[in-house]
Amino acid sequence: MVKLFVRALWCAAAVWLTSSLVGCATVHQQKSHCPPPSTALNKPVPIAPPPIPRELQKSVLPDYVIEPPDILLIDAVRMVPKQPYRLAPLDIVQLSVVGALPEQAIDGEYAVEGSGRIDLGRPYGSVYVVDLTIDEAKAAVEAKLAETLKTPLVEMRLVETAATQQISGEHAVGPDGMVSLGTYGKVMVAGMTQLQARAAIEAQLARFVDRPQVSVDIYAYNSKVYYLITQGAGLGDGVTRFPITGNETVLDAIADINGLESVSSKRIWVARPAPSGGQDQILPVDWTAITARGRSETNYQLMPGDRVFIAEDRLVAVDTFVSKALSPFERIAGFVSLGTQTASGIRFYHRGNNNNNGFFNN
Repeated sequence: MVKLFVRALWCAAAVWLTSSLVGCATVHQQKSHCPPPSTALNKPVPIAPPPIPRELQKSVLPDYVIEPPDILLIDAVRMVPKQPYRLAPLDIVQLSVVGALPEQAIDGEYAVEGSGRIDLGRPYGSVYVVDLTIDEAKAAVEAKLAETLKTPLVEMRLVETAATQQISGEHAVGPDGMVSLGTYGKVMVAGMTQLQARAAIEAQLARFVDRPQVSVDIYAYNSKVYYLITQGAGLGDGVTRFPITGNETVLDAIADINGLESVSSKRIWVARPAPSGGQDQILPVDWTAITARGRSETNYQLMPGDRVFIAEDRLVAVDTFVSKALSPFERIAGFVSLGTQTASGIRFYHRGNNNNNGFFNN
């Protein structure tokens, strides 16, 4: 009975305190900040802020600015080495030989092996071509084939260089804001748009390649995110991080965590970051209107850096607070009860032994 009375007393006090604070906040919010009519007439009319993007009135985000740890997808469109180019391991050349054996034709792409040789297959063998120009390599192949064929006529052209293979593919933007282009060095791309990054990469490649052309796309949008924060009613808050793709709304964000939790209330708002020293921008969300009535006025489009805050259920928070407050006393009471039971058991044990001794003495 004592425990129930204490718990009820704590609950009543906490509810009263919460109600008082909420009432004060409501009164404070209802205070008017408008100046008297005489003063307002002497001031210029403020410019209305732009409309806030919502579910049915979405806006297009500005050009994406690359930052770590985004991942870029770079494709080499035109990579013609400056002449004279000398072959290197892993380069690929196109070979076509007139006069080769019918059953052992030479017509296709051949890779320069790590040993620096091109394998022409049986019975021709291989020929060393590393550090040779295309004309020199062509002459070396003709000389090698002349050991087997009478008058081989060789056509050779460079298809792809090993450096091109290093450029094409996915490239992570490092903590220093740069992407690696393999043997062509590194390029700063942080703070740039896709077009600016493309120009910077082509400028770096132009030191080694004749009029390079590349395409740059964003493979993974990792640097622009929004946060969904769930207040835990005294049991710890949860924070989940989601990437921004330009189309998310409040309802999308809550759907990503499979709806509201048992400790959550329907008090939801979007906290939008403001410049340093600027006024906080809080966008209240009407959860019932969005879900049960299909209204879109408060189903805001989320922007990079937004915090979707889901407040706790106050009754659950009060119950958690009371449980935490009473837990030490309940634990002490449990220890006392255990000690009392142990002492009673010891006394009963000694009383029983004394009675047994008296029986045997008789």
